[in-house]
Amino acid sequence: MTNWKDILERIAISLGISMFLGMILIPDFRPSVASGVGILLGHLPDMFPIHIVLFMMAAFTGLYASLIQKYTIDWELMRTFSEKMKSFQKEYREAQLAENKQKLKKLDERRAAMMGDQGKMMKQQFKPMLYISIITLPLFFWAWDFIGATVPDPTMTFPFWGEKLLNDPAFLGIHYWIVWYMICSLPVSQVIRKALDIGGA
Repeated sequence: MTNWKDILERIAISLGISMFLGMILIPDFRPSVASGVGILLGHLPDMFPIHIVLFMMAAFTGLYASLIQKYTIDWELMRTFSEKMKSFQKEYREAQLAENKQKLKKLDERRAAMMGDQGKMMKQQFKPMLYISIITLPLFFWAWDFIGATVPDPTMTFPFWGEKLLNDPAFLGIHYWIVWYMICSLPVSQVIRKALDIGGA
């Protein structure tokens, strides 16, 4: 019997990996994807200012990412592992302070065994990242190309910073439009995660 869930999971993972590899290895990949997304979203900047469009993008990607995380991550397993790690670290510190070499040796053996659990945790977090990239990266490609080439000298007034060109780098090469996206994304994502009860948020 065909397991459609496994098939869809493989397709989604393949798409996510392809998105990352295409972005890195194929020069025309990003503009091509951006052009395709522009067919769907190209009318939005005609209806709203660009900072509102970026806010809408942040809200949509925040909702999408939160739903993906809610239904693909085993949060009970994550909490159990986190509590186990805290307990282990506390026990290890106490053994170090007491200079209990015998106990430290046993704890080192336990730490080696826990590496397998850590691998499971990394896998839990890696798969959702690939699923999220299927939607998030194309939206970013479109925003990057639209703001960089279509909008004539887009500006926005930031608190404390004043008026800035969205195309200009704010820090570490990160453009102001990405900073605005992050400012919008963090609180929106927190509200969504709280509403969906994700990760005990």
